[in-house]
Amino acid sequence: MAAMTEQQKVELFERTPIPNAVMTMALPTVASSLVMVLYSLADTYFVGMLNDPVATAAVTLASPVLLAFNALNNLFGVGSSSLMSRSLGSKDYDTVRRTSALGFYCALFCSLLLSVGCTVLKTPLLNLLGADTDTWLATSNYMLWTVTCGAAPAILNVVLANMVRSEGAAVNASIGTMSGCLLNIVLDPIFILPWGLNMGAAGAGLATFLSNCVACLYFFVLLFVRRGKTFVSISPRDLQWNRRIFLQICSVGIPAAIQNLLNVTGMTVLNNFTAVFGADAVSAMGIAHKIAMVPMYVAMGVSQGIMPLVSYNYASKGYRRMKQVVLFAGGISLALMVLGTGVCLLGSGPLISLFMENESVVAYGKVFLRGMSLAMPFLGLDFLAVGVFQACGMGRNALVFAILRKVVLEIPALIILNRLWPLYGLAYAQLVAEVVLAVAAVVMLGRIFHSLQESDETVKEPSA
Repeated sequence: MAAMTEQQKVELFERTPIPNAVMTMALPTVASSLVMVLYSLADTYFVGMLNDPVATAAVTLASPVLLAFNALNNLFGVGSSSLMSRSLGSKDYDTVRRTSALGFYCALFCSLLLSVGCTVLKTPLLNLLGADTDTWLATSNYMLWTVTCGAAPAILNVVLANMVRSEGAAVNASIGTMSGCLLNIVLDPIFILPWGLNMGAAGAGLATFLSNCVACLYFFVLLFVRRGKTFVSISPRDLQWNRRIFLQICSVGIPAAIQNLLNVTGMTVLNNFTAVFGADAVSAMGIAHKIAMVPMYVAMGVSQGIMPLVSYNYASKGYRRMKQVVLFAGGISLALMVLGTGVCLLGSGPLISLFMENESVVAYGKVFLRGMSLAMPFLGLDFLAVGVFQACGMGRNALVFAILRKVVLEIPALIILNRLWPLYGLAYAQLVAEVVLAVAAVVMLGRIFHSLQESDETVKEPSA
């Protein structure tokens, strides 16, 4: 848990060659993102070993609520970390400490509120998610552990990871995230399968809850060990109401939260359309979506990993270095997404059958996965643009993208394609949205770079 010195932080943000700086920040973040996908896939994989489409459908139906956690993760994790990195760039260390404390305790309060609300409103919530008489009990049992008991640790460990990463400690942030995910993978078969506790979908939820608690514990220990060597603070002594700080957190965090809430809305619409065709179709859609999440989380990891570099250099007016970071990361992300598309297109059948040996589920899933995979290269560009907006405090741009993605493009595409090509057309709605957004991303990033005055750069980049 060795801490970076102040000089090491400055060296990383201001002088380390671009490829090295990007890899230092992005590789641990991508690694932790991939482990997060693996633990998400583990729930589906081990539940799928039961060969019970109802249990698999329960995990799929509950996924919009778990996605809603990301709204709070982004509100207080992305919102706080963006301001923290920008404050580091302007050498305002007191704001860094106060921002982290305010963001942490706001996340704690809101996560507890979410947990209570979902529990009290369980019946209408399950109806909204598309649960029916077959899937009601399994979905309810899964949500008992992941939402009623698990909302706070699930949200706090991600918020803390963002805060730790904001000052350049990407490895420490990733260790915390990965520790919980790896434990979840170990616990899943023990709690889910007949040779273990035989809890089915509820066992998957319990494993997730315990794993998130361990991840939170890691970050608490890390911050205690690094006290005096880090600007990240969750001490009540640094918790002070500051309207300026709160509004700046919200200026980035609220658009990021709305983006995730709209993702939840889109997922709910998708699940409800799919549920009409039965549990096999829901299971297949869930499996295909989780496989497609692997390259998606790689792109997200690259975007999130470079955010502290972008934020710091934007605040310190290192615009040329900031632009080179974004372009280098964009090239990496695009190449990886094209590779992901190829793998999913060529191996759709075997990939789906890894999770469930059910002829109907595999037949549905192959078509779904091929449709989803076509959106991946465009998705990488979109994530990169949103990451730059968030890093620079341009919450309005991020909000425009969120509204375009779901409200203007994807949800209408779901409705239209489902009518033109019932069920199978649903898998291509994201492609429609991401193609348009990729064009918008290139245009908006070009305008941002053009508007920044490189002549005002105060920190010179060394020659590569």
